[in-house]
Amino acid sequence: MTSAVHRSALRRMTMRDPDEPHRAASSLELLFDLVFVVGVSFASVGLHHDLGEGEVARGVLAYTTAFFGLWWAWMNFTWFATSFDTDDWLYRIATVVQMGGALTYAAGLPALMNLEHPDFTLGVTGYIIMRLPMSFQWFRASWSEPSTRRATLRYAVGILVVQCYWVLLLVVPDDMKYPTFFVGIVLELGVPVFAEGAGSTPWHSRHITERYGLFTLIVLGESILASTNAVVEVSHSTEHLAELVLLAATSLVIIVCFWWIYFAFPQHGLLTSIRTALGWGYGHYVVFASAAALSAGIEIQLDSSSVHLSSVAAAATLAVPCAVYLAMVWFLVVRRQSSRIVNAAVPALAVLVALASFVPHAPQVVAALMVVAVVTVVSGRGRRSSL
Repeated sequence: MTSAVHRSALRRMTMRDPDEPHRAASSLELLFDLVFVVGVSFASVGLHHDLGEGEVARGVLAYTTAFFGLWWAWMNFTWFATSFDTDDWLYRIATVVQMGGALTYAAGLPALMNLEHPDFTLGVTGYIIMRLPMSFQWFRASWSEPSTRRATLRYAVGILVVQCYWVLLLVVPDDMKYPTFFVGIVLELGVPVFAEGAGSTPWHSRHITERYGLFTLIVLGESILASTNAVVEVSHSTEHLAELVLLAATSLVIIVCFWWIYFAFPQHGLLTSIRTALGWGYGHYVVFASAAALSAGIEIQLDSSSVHLSSVAAAATLAVPCAVYLAMVWFLVVRRQSSRIVNAAVPALAVLVALASFVPHAPQVVAALMVVAVVTVVSGRGRRSSL
């Protein structure tokens, strides 16, 4: 009886111990991640469509815009949970409402990514539904935990004010929607800086890095699905059997290299201050977006005969996400834990991966260079650089 009452009662939202042993992602956090799989999939499909139509610049703009909403909502929940996860019924309900907002946002992505007449209505509605419960959670934390009240109140009020700003996207002319959106991004990114300036909230470094690792696996799952599509095509086509099998194998090698490089080093020791934590966390936007964009590049290789792209541009849809991912993982994770030789070789390999767009059999060249990058990174483990 006592335990049942305890589970049904509200708890004070006090700070979690940042040194708590064996802290791991909760089942609610994992369920929360699964909801975002839908949004990542929709954004990747939209990028694939736009690239296939030859609308590279505008397609990338629409994709990076759409992906920001997914990443930012996920990241905010993750950092809040590491500090104030009470797991009582009110916390769970607020999180479920955020999930509903994420699904609504995902449903609005096709209209938001429409290059001719972008419609932000459903996307903005879903985004605000995601963010308002986050503001409520911060208000609740400010009431329960006096020691961090100034910072948590700033989070709560800051998020609330920015959501009022997003309503402008529903009323401004079409030619002003993207400029208005990018101002909103600056405001969103400024909220944690503003809030943490009043006193840092605690975070569990191992829990945070585990959560980011799990989301990396989620976005790589999109590319695994794209690689699987090549295998499916094999069962429907005998004309291009060898090419499809080669593409499937090549894609799998690249995806494994993505995983290997990201998880080659422990990352919790990199979060030594709020400055390094914000830089590491914000930088992961590029990691996640490039990893998810890889799936669109794989799909373009599958459709290479029907897309409105030159052979070089088609190859670049695969090579460029790989190069960006390699460069950013090196910068955020590898650079501070490797020798000078490794820190010179990996950026050079990233450049070569991008340039592979211009050579024959580009996907296979990219895969080979990614394997070299894995060997290079792994060889540098334990050799710390002074960079």
